Amino acid sequence: MKKHRKPATMLVAGAGALCLTLSGCAGAGSLGASDQTITIAMVSNSQMQDAQKLASQFEEENPDIDLKFVTLSENQARAKITASTATGGGEFDVVMISNYETPQWAQYGWLKNLSEYAQATEGYDEADFIPTLRESLSYDGSMYSVPFYGESSFLMYRKDLFEQAGITLSEKPTWTEVAAAAKQLDSEDMAGICLRGKPGWGELLAPLDTVINTFGGRWFDEDWNAQLTSPEVERAVQFYVDLVREYGEPGAATSGFGECATQLAQGQVAMWYDSTSAVSTLEDPSSSAVVGKIGYAPAPIEVKDNSGWLYSWALGIPESSENPDAAWKFISWMTDKQYIRTVGEDLGWERVPPGSRLSTYEIPEYKEASAAYGPLTLEAIENATPEAPTVQPVPYTGVQFLAIPEFQDLGTRVSQQISAAIAGQQTVPEALAQAQQYAEVVGATYREER
Repeated sequence: MKKHRKPATMLVAGAGALCLTLSGCAGAGSLGASDQTITIAMVSNSQMQDAQKLASQFEEENPDIDLKFVTLSENQARAKITASTATGGGEFDVVMISNYETPQWAQYGWLKNLSEYAQATEGYDEADFIPTLRESLSYDGSMYSVPFYGESSFLMYRKDLFEQAGITLSEKPTWTEVAAAAKQLDSEDMAGICLRGKPGWGELLAPLDTVINTFGGRWFDEDWNAQLTSPEVERAVQFYVDLVREYGEPGAATSGFGECATQLAQGQVAMWYDSTSAVSTLEDPSSSAVVGKIGYAPAPIEVKDNSGWLYSWALGIPESSENPDAAWKFISWMTDKQYIRTVGEDLGWERVPPGSRLSTYEIPEYKEASAAYGPLTLEAIENATPEAPTVQPVPYTGVQFLAIPEFQDLGTRVSQQISAAIAGQQTVPEALAQAQQYAEVVGATYREER
C-alpha cells in the first residue's frame, strides 16, 4: 500500500475554521448527561435512513446506550466529519467515511483500529467482507473502518424503452453506444440519460473520473506533472459535458446522486450511469415507478477495458471519541450479518445494503430479489482496479478519486470548473485550463519531496 503524507497545516487549520461555522461543533460536555450517549454522523442516503428506522432494535438490546444521529448530505457530511475528526473535537463517536479517508486518517492516528474490536467480537467475521473492499479500508493490515455497504458503478437503463426502440447494448457497452442510445431516446418528455453535474469531488467527479480513465486520461503522469489539459482528458470531459448538455436531465449542473435516482425512479430519464447502490431506490415499490423495468450493464468503457469504481460508505471511530466501546457495539450491530437479514425481513430484500459481505450473496431470498443486479454488483466490486486505475502509469491510486490528502480540495475546485461548463458558463478548454493550474500546484509539492 502506498503511504499517505501527513495532512498539510492548511487542511487542519481549514478544518478548524470550518468547525466554527457549522452548528454542533463543540467541546466537552456537548453529548449530554449520559456518558453512554453516542453521536453518529451519517450521510442521508436511503440505506442510512433505513438504519435509523431500525435503530430502536439496537437500543432495546442495549438499554444503557442512547443513539443520537446527525444526518447530512454527502458534501456536508464530508466537510463536517473531516473538520471534527481532524481537530480532535470529540463531537462524534461514530463517523461515516469512505475508502478515500480511511487509510489516510489511520496513518495520521485519527481513527481507532477496528480489527482489534472485530476479532474480539464473537461471530462478527471480518474475513467475510469482500476482499477488495476490506483492503481499501485497511492500513498496515488492519481495518480502521468497516463497510456498511460497498459499491461499484454500472449503467442502468429502461429495458422496455430499449426494446421499443430496437436498441441492443453490447455485453460490455462502450460510451459511444451509450451516447447513441441517449440521442435516440431523448425527447421532450424524457431525457436520454442522467449524469451527475453537481460540484463536489464525490459528486460530479465520481462518474466523470471513470470516463477520464477509460478514455485514456489521467490527472498526473508518473512525475506528478498535471495532465488535465492532455488530449485524452479533454476528449473525455468534452464527451461527458456534451452528452449531459444535449441529452441529459434538466438542471444537470445541480444534479447529484439523489436527483438522478429520483428522475430514473419516476420514469423521467431513460438511462443513468452511477453507483450500484442505486438499486435500493430503483427496485423498491415504495419509492420507484419503474420496478422490474430496469436493466443493468457494466460500467461503459472506451479504451480501458474495466472502468467501474470502488467505494464504500463505512463506519469508523475517531480517536477523540469518549465512548469507543459503546460506539463499536453500534457499529458491529449495523455492519453484522444479522443486520443484513433484519433489513431484508423487516423492510424488503431489495433494500439490503449491498456490496459489503460475501455471505449476503448466498442468502436465498436476496439471491432471488437481486437476480438482475446482485451478481453484476459483486463482480464489479471484485474486479475494480484502484491500484491501476488508468491506461498509462500514474503515481496515485483510486478509481473515482485520487488517494491523496489534497484531493478533497483539488477535486472540488476542478469539479466546480467542469460544472460551470455543464451550465454553459464557460467552455471545456477554459474549465480544464483553470483545473490544470490547480493540479500543477499540487503536483509541484510532490515533485519537491523527491
